[in-house]
Amino acid sequence: MQRILQPGEIEALDHTSFPRILLPQVSSLFAERAARLRQLANGNPIADYLLFVAQIMDAQHKAVSAVEVEPADATLMARAQEHSMPLLPAVDNIDPIWQTVLDNMLDTLQSSEGLPEPLQPLLKELRALEPEIREDIAKKLLQKEVAARHVGLAPFIMAALQVAFAKRSSKLSPRDVPYTDPTNICPVCASEPVASVIRIGGKVAGHRYAHCGTCACEWHMVRVKCTHCESTKGIHYQGIDGAGEEVLAETCDECGSYRKIVNQEKNPMVEPLVDDLASLMLDLLMSETQFQRASANPLLFVAVAEEQQGEADHELVDPAA
Repeated sequence: MQRILQPGEIEALDHTSFPRILLPQVSSLFAERAARLRQLANGNPIADYLLFVAQIMDAQHKAVSAVEVEPADATLMARAQEHSMPLLPAVDNIDPIWQTVLDNMLDTLQSSEGLPEPLQPLLKELRALEPEIREDIAKKLLQKEVAARHVGLAPFIMAALQVAFAKRSSKLSPRDVPYTDPTNICPVCASEPVASVIRIGGKVAGHRYAHCGTCACEWHMVRVKCTHCESTKGIHYQGIDGAGEEVLAETCDECGSYRKIVNQEKNPMVEPLVDDLASLMLDLLMSETQFQRASANPLLFVAVAEEQQGEADHELVDPAA
């Protein structure tokens, strides 16, 4: 009697296969991000902001070890598998524990040295907000509907959400994660990728993964495919003259968008979310082209980009030219 093998079983038999899904290692994720960000802050035009975000990531690292998330709902997971849809879309599946995470992070930040004094009122405001208001802001952040008055609160709230979502994502098995269509959103939480990364080492070597800015899940996408519209036509790469090829803007002629791609083959230390955040100069240069950024970095103040607008005086180059 013959039996039809399922995708996970086929991969298990194929010793040349590579992982379709990479789930976050939360015990080190935020500490590694903070360390990389401090490295990239040296000489960076937005160094002060990067160092501030590194402190947020320190608080994330401390909070993630103390938080326990609710197990994923088995019924919802089965339905997602059946219909090839994201497992637990973020907006509809916010674990209430994120508010505890936020309070823990605020405790850490308020007791840390070097936090800019102007930020203290923001921390006090966040702590005083009613849970219902916090929840409303969080949902709007996940839907990219941030009111101007909440821009200052956004990085703290998003950072707490990242801890909760990444912790839940880390508890999954790759087999739990559906094969989704389209592939341009996270198969775990349905968020857009913040960037993509070419990985090194073992079976992942040379393969490109889209990186979720919310839950830190990574999913395989072939290099020649646009991570926004999935077209394989008109894909090009732009970089800053003299800056190397660790971080490039991958542009798509079909949809007119770009998203950054970071390359561990050029530098093993690159981290998708962090290197995207620290390469704001590339975004400023791209703003002078016809291409629009496909999705924002979840920890970036809008005001920072506006303040740095006048500093884009480099030239874009195509490394393939």
